[in-house]
Amino acid sequence: IKFAIPDHPWVDSAQGAAVRIAMTVGVARTADTTASELLLLTSERESEADVDAREVTFNITRGTIHADLTVGANVSGAVALGANAAISFRGHEIGGKGFIVTRDEAKKLGLGTIPNTEKYIREYRHGRDLTELPRDVLVIDLFGLSDVEVRKKFPLLYQRVNGFVKPERDHNRMASVKEKWWLHRRLRAELRHASAALKRYIATVETAKHRTFQFLDATILPDNMLIAIAVDDAFQLGVLSSFIHAQWALAQGGSLGVYIGNIRYNKTRCFETFPFPNATPAQRTRIRDLAEELDQHRKHQQALHPALTLTGMYNVLEKIKTSTTLTAKEKTIHEDGLVAVLKSLHDQLDREVLGAYGWADLVPLMDVVNGVSGHVSNTADAPAQLSAQSTAKQQLNAMLLERLVALNTTRTAEEKSGTVRWLRPDYQAPHSPDVTQASMPTQGTLDVDMDETISAMIDSRSGKPIWPNALAAQIRALADLLNAAGSPMALEDIARIFGKRSAWQASLVPLLESLEAMGRARRTDDDKWMSL
Repeated sequence: IKFAIPDHPWVDSAQGAAVRIAMTVGVARTADTTASELLLLTSERESEADVDAREVTFNITRGTIHADLTVGANVSGAVALGANAAISFRGHEIGGKGFIVTRDEAKKLGLGTIPNTEKYIREYRHGRDLTELPRDVLVIDLFGLSDVEVRKKFPLLYQRVNGFVKPERDHNRMASVKEKWWLHRRLRAELRHASAALKRYIATVETAKHRTFQFLDATILPDNMLIAIAVDDAFQLGVLSSFIHAQWALAQGGSLGVYIGNIRYNKTRCFETFPFPNATPAQRTRIRDLAEELDQHRKHQQALHPALTLTGMYNVLEKIKTSTTLTAKEKTIHEDGLVAVLKSLHDQLDREVLGAYGWADLVPLMDVVNGVSGHVSNTADAPAQLSAQSTAKQQLNAMLLERLVALNTTRTAEEKSGTVRWLRPDYQAPHSPDVTQASMPTQGTLDVDMDETISAMIDSRSGKPIWPNALAAQIRALADLLNAAGSPMALEDIARIFGKRSAWQASLVPLLESLEAMGRARRTDDDKWMSL
């Protein structure tokens, strides 16, 4: 790849499109080709130009461009580790608003008065419940019961789902969803099994401005827009909450569709490839204690101030790192959230995690990035501080990613020879004294007859499926295909329908992510795509 722009706005009001695209130029590499000839342009700043355009200012980087359109550490080459297998999951896809109930509705359905109802009306959280103001709702979850058992044991719950869920399910294209109308669309049996023995688990919002992790009580059912990690050790929470993991997740996840600044956490790429430090017992204890304090601090302040949100707290945290003047609203958040305490906990956590990796030499750079050193007392010095922090962050990120990629390679080699550093050995390898690589459980999918779907896309002249030229038509074609399929489709199967080796395939993922952003499709745990 000689030239690349990995993320660029594409605005077309006539076609009703506002998506993100990537652009590349490939050439045959020769012995005379030097890294200085290879250019990567990344967006530094964007602004509105007119209705059909955006003004983009680029940063230019020279060097070998990897398959994920980055220069530097080959993050895209990192592979999933057995040590992290079988414990991270997308949350529950309930498949019907009728399952969601208020607390008053839950009481009327027997919660608190009819025995065992509490097993089937559970606390429920989705992304905004964690990052913004919580909705304070519960969810009906009848997993493990037949419809007859629900009717006999919990007639009030039966009446609720029969009236509010079944009518919609009767028209669903997926036979399994239609037939099991009283159950959630995706049962997430693996997640239930992995968290069954836990009192809490770690959760993060799949798409969010700030990458934060927190403990949720095991009784809480996570929505499919959360990533649930079935471990209850605060050591893992601390490592995941560090700047080190945040940068890895950013490099592996990237922004989602048209929502610039909203970073997507792909569990397969961000979590399963991430090499945790081989910390000493003392280091684990320090990180564990800081993580517990961090988790409790945020929850305690939010309990005291119901209007306080995680997004607000971390927006202010980023500002005080750079000594940016706070607005009146931000000053209130700073006081209510005790954001100086939040910053201190993160600063200490970052240093401890670097020490656990054996990378204490990076602490001075980390302190600059976090605003621990170089703090300014007047606005005249602010530009110099921002410049120093920006330079330090670039240097730190490059060094962290290089070392994490190298560590991923080392761990991969260890696992091939039989040494796996399990995150949760009691669950991942409970019966095996010989450490062997774990395998991820997979969800079954329905067999799909695609003949009718494909026939609707046949070109009358060539007799072959065609890929539309117009952007809007491309999006419609993908939406129609996923809707007709009725079950998740692999990327290669989608591509094969329109021609296996067509050049347009590079646009498939951005288009599918646009459908996801519009609420028309979603990516499954095993990286397939399905209609919503």
